[in-house]
Parts: sequence; structure tokens; C-alpha cells
Amino acid sequence: MVEQPRKGPRRGRTPAATGRTSRPRQAEVARLAGVSQATVSLVLSAKAKAQGSAISDETRQRVLDAARSLGYVPDPAAQRLAAARNNLLGVYSFTATFPTDVEHSYYPFLVGVEREAAARGYDLVLFTGSSSGGAKAAGPEALNRVRLADGCLFLGRHVPIAELKRMVADGFPVVHLGRREELEGLSWVGADYVSASSEVVRHLAALGHRRIVLVREDDDAPASTDRQQGFLEGLEAAGLPGGSEAVFRCADPGREVTPERLRSWIAEGVTAFVAEETDTGGAWRALRTAVDEAGLSCPDDLSLALLGSPPSDLAGDPQPTGFDVPRHQLGAAAVRMLAALVAGEAAEEPLVACAFRAGATTGGPPGPR
Repeated sequence: MVEQPRKGPRRGRTPAATGRTSRPRQAEVARLAGVSQATVSLVLSAKAKAQGSAISDETRQRVLDAARSLGYVPDPAAQRLAAARNNLLGVYSFTATFPTDVEHSYYPFLVGVEREAAARGYDLVLFTGSSSGGAKAAGPEALNRVRLADGCLFLGRHVPIAELKRMVADGFPVVHLGRREELEGLSWVGADYVSASSEVVRHLAALGHRRIVLVREDDDAPASTDRQQGFLEGLEAAGLPGGSEAVFRCADPGREVTPERLRSWIAEGVTAFVAEETDTGGAWRALRTAVDEAGLSCPDDLSLALLGSPPSDLAGDPQPTGFDVPRHQLGAAAVRMLAALVAGEAAEEPLVACAFRAGATTGGPPGPR
């Protein structure tokens, strides 16, 4: 992914002047030049020089100046290894076991990954976080196995940032399926949860709802924060009350989203509830259970919406209002980006849009009680 131009490289002392003994890396050149590591690789590769590229002359010169300032020279051993490709792409899941159930939320991602990899002539090597067991599942020994492949695609809400950072710094091609902007230099492909969540709120507002609450799990996974951002932006655009009163974060939805809590919200004027989709589906399950145990019906007494798809074991319930995550397309987009990085080419994939789902769990707010 080629980054937007920033300021040119700062002039500094050469490695010899600073007493440095280690070889400068491409990641350092990228930071100094204000571009992605993929851009550095493309500028410095012989293939790019021979075939030309879409990189501007200004960016190319900035990279060359940064490399010269740092005293960077290509590692011959690394070049030989880069040339010796196996046509293998790794797929690493941080779940306890690799999902094989067709109803599992990761399965559609993997279908898209497999189809795109096959179309590009790659075989897949599957790695799982459970093969090393326990706390070591995401440690350096486990993750180092992915270097058997030419590059690796990672899936998971929570990832070992330090280990992935080390792989990116080493120049190993890595793509995360899902937004991970907190790790500089890591390429990722993601869904546009912000826009999709905002659209769900606009739908509820158009039905006449004026008090809406988001129920979400208590973590800071990017998929969760993106959904919350879109939810709050939707409230603001509709002129509805937002802030902390509109978001209920819970560590244990099953215990905290009770019939009593639900009735309290309704007494305060809340007429619609929105839950985020997660691997566990905890928030949506808790809301559905609380509605039933409170003796309420949906959408007659209140409206429910889900930012994603329902858990597979609830597939027989009425289809919830919300949006569908384009998992096949995301898997394919991630493979395209990874294949470009393996080839030393610039790669960029836009956010993939989510399709709104009308569903059957929303209606107008109930009349006066």
C-alpha cells in the first residue's frame, strides 16, 4: 500500500558516523522517506527499474535520498531468498481451532481467499493459533512457522502486535484481514464498518426512533471501535442524543444485559437497540434473551438491529435488520494485496462496502403505554 507523501527525509548522520554496526533495513528507509515499505521495495528493485512503475519521480527520489542517508545497501542473501519463491501463501488464524464449520464467520473469508489464490496460481498453507497451545499460540516460535510461505495473511480480532511488528520490520510480506492502523507499516484489507453502521442508525431514525442504544463488548478491537464510530456518527447526523449514554459496554453481556436493565432503558424512552457482531455473538444473544425473558416482542415493543450477521445457531430466528459483511470479497482482496507485496509491487485496496439488510426486527416506535 503506497502511503501519501509526507515531508522528505531528514538529513542525519550515516551509520558509520553513529557507530552503528547493524545493516539498515528497508523499514527504516520507509520511515525516513515517509512512505510504505512496499514502495521502498519497488523503488529499489531491479524489476521496477526495468519495467517502470506508477511511483512519482518525487517519491522515488525521496526514497533514494533516504537510502543513501542511511547507507542502505540490499542484502544479497535476502535478495536470493526473495527470488526463491515457493508459490505458497500462508493463512494464520488466531482462533483456538481453525474453523471448518461452514457457518463459522471465518469460513466465507477463507472461501474468498482460496478462490483468489487459485486464480493467481498460489497454493495455501494453513496455520492455527492452537497448534502450539495456550499462551504460546501467538508467540515468536509459532509465528515464525509462517515464513515457510512466501507471505502470510492473518485473521483475528486480537493479534500479537509485537510479533507482527517484527515480521513487518524484517520485510516479510504480511497482510491482516481487518483494519489494523495501530501497527505502522502493516498492510490490511477491511470492511467499511463506519459507513454501514451509520446507515443502520439512519434507517432507525427514519422509522421514527429518537432514543437508540448500542450494546457492545468491552474491548478495543478495531472492528468494534469502527462500528461504534459509525453508530455515533449516525446519531449525530440524525440529530439524536449520543455520547456515553448511547453506548453500553459490557464485559459479560449475558450477565449485564438483563430483563431489568432492558425495562429500565425502555422506561427512559429508548425504543431501539443495536448490537455489534463478534466471534461470540454475545451482545446479540444477550439482547434477544432479555427481550424474551422480559415478555416483550420485537418489533412491536422495541426494535433491534445487528451490525453484522447473527450467530449461526440463531439462523432460524427472524432475519435481523443490519448489514452483511462482504467476507468473500474481503478474502479475495487480501490475497490480491499479499500477492502484490510478495512480488515487490505497490498494493492498495480500498475499504469494501457492506450491504444494508432490511431484516424483520425493526419497525416504528411503539405508541404511548
